Amino acid sequence: MPDLATIIGGLTDALTLTNLFYIIMGVAVGQIVGAIPGMTLLMALAIAIPLTYTLDTLTALAFLISVNKGGTVGGAIPAILINTPGTPESAATALDGHPMAKKGKPMKAMKYALYYSVFGDISSDIVLITISAPLAIVALKMGPIEITALMILAFTVITGLVGNSMVKGLMAAALGFLFASVGIDPGLGTPRFTFGSLDLYDGLPLTAMSIGLLAVSEIFRQIAATTRATSTASPIRVRSDDPDDRGVTFAELMANKYVAIRAFVIGTVIGAIPGLGSATAGFLSYSVTKQAAKDPESFGTGDPRGIAASEAANSAVVGANLIPLLTLGIPGNIAAALLVSAFIIHGVQPGPLLFEEQGRLIYGLFGAMLIANFCNLGVGQIGMRIWALAIAAPNSVVYPAALLLCVTGAYVTAGSMFGIYIMLAFGVLGYFMQRFGFSVVAFIIGYVLTPELESKMVQSILISRGDPMVVFQHPIALVLLALSVISIVYLGPRKRKPNPEPEPIED
Repeated sequence: MPDLATIIGGLTDALTLTNLFYIIMGVAVGQIVGAIPGMTLLMALAIAIPLTYTLDTLTALAFLISVNKGGTVGGAIPAILINTPGTPESAATALDGHPMAKKGKPMKAMKYALYYSVFGDISSDIVLITISAPLAIVALKMGPIEITALMILAFTVITGLVGNSMVKGLMAAALGFLFASVGIDPGLGTPRFTFGSLDLYDGLPLTAMSIGLLAVSEIFRQIAATTRATSTASPIRVRSDDPDDRGVTFAELMANKYVAIRAFVIGTVIGAIPGLGSATAGFLSYSVTKQAAKDPESFGTGDPRGIAASEAANSAVVGANLIPLLTLGIPGNIAAALLVSAFIIHGVQPGPLLFEEQGRLIYGLFGAMLIANFCNLGVGQIGMRIWALAIAAPNSVVYPAALLLCVTGAYVTAGSMFGIYIMLAFGVLGYFMQRFGFSVVAFIIGYVLTPELESKMVQSILISRGDPMVVFQHPIALVLLALSVISIVYLGPRKRKPNPEPEPIED
């Protein structure tokens, strides 16, 4: 457990002018990207990671997390104005946000979304700061056998909850495991799957691969979707002189305080469970709130409770999904998996040892997260009318610009054309994975977790001397493996609705 000096020192580090500048920039970039239909928060994160190479570790992580927080707020703008969520987690917001905007109150709807989003985010961050260090202490008591069992459980839960098929999820995770095996064998020191190429000796560049899977594949998907259906809704105009579209009063916010608190709890729990994601939290909170209401028929007509339920829940996931990442080294969703790559790039290995070895950095990150929430509120207040104009950005400008940023980021990652080749190859792979229902989430998390899983498995084999019966001497590992079997039995055969069209990537 870090001492008081470490905690105060870390929080002070977050207050430097450089960090404050990049936090504000990250929030603004996230909000703009979230407001542009066709651009996704994951695309922004994947492209932004190479741009942080020259930054200090805390500055880089603060910038990326600020992009994540800003994107959650920005995604509500097109959901409200044109009924087209800028990010998947804002889909539930459109159910009541767009009807409220059609009633002539678009600014009021966006202010509701902003305030409840910031509330959910701050509350979730407080939970993260409060419980992560004690959980890390517990995690340090676990040995290689227990950690191996825990990672197996994480794989089964993630593959069972994402996508339409657990079999396809496991296949995607196995494919991620295969690609993560490229490079030097950590146990034997011999090359694997390098095919004589020196570029592959260090493995596949994670950032270039992520840009391809998340950004380039999404650009391909959006272009394909645009050729099938080119009609778009006309955005609702936000007028500054409309007296009916006034700001939200404190009394109006407090009228839905219990809805927001329940939504924050739901979002925090969902975020702490690997594989579920923000969209699940938003829809689950909306559904629970509607069922608990005395007048459920008012939902879908512009009820502010619907906006509060969705935005407080999906924003609470942003902080909560760092709980398994920082305490166990297991990312809760793709956004957290991308943050793992940023940690690794800057020489930091996520996991329980972070609080012991990098306590000042972690508490600096916590401080930056709290600052980012208030910046989110301030930037949203000032820029919401401006970001609304981004909705009209034509695809002929958005996609080429995004692709140019992808190419630049991939080149910076590898320092040669090799990064661009990897990006394009995985862009095609990601497109077809989405097309045929294979989970990109499972693939990336499988890729990210493989080095740690392989290391712990080797240690477990050495400790047990190859005897699998040793696991019976580790009750925690037995419980975790039993939970893995239960998750396969329960989640595997679940009937899912057919999904002929590819779903947007869950963050």
